[in-house]
Amino acid sequence: MSIKEKVLEEVLTEEQVGNNNEIVLYNDDVNTFDHVIETLIRVCKHTPEQAEQCSILVHYKGKCTVKTGEYKELRPQCSQLLEAGLSAEII
Repeated sequence: MSIKEKVLEEVLTEEQVGNNNEIVLYNDDVNTFDHVIETLIRVCKHTPEQAEQCSILVHYKGKCTVKTGEYKELRPQCSQLLEAGLSAEII
């Protein structure tokens, strides 16, 4: 194994460890599709298409990962989702 390959492997491993948390959004019978989509766009910086796809997944599958990253970055976003009346948690 060359030095270049070894360094590349270490960098990739470090990136995976840093982004091991995710915000999971759960389905509920209260919020409208429009509210969920608008909130994901505002809070998680989703594109309209991405927010719509997540809302459909939440509706039909019961939950969807809407954001991944470091805990300290996800915490304020998860709090904003909760304040907007959505059901979410960081795992």
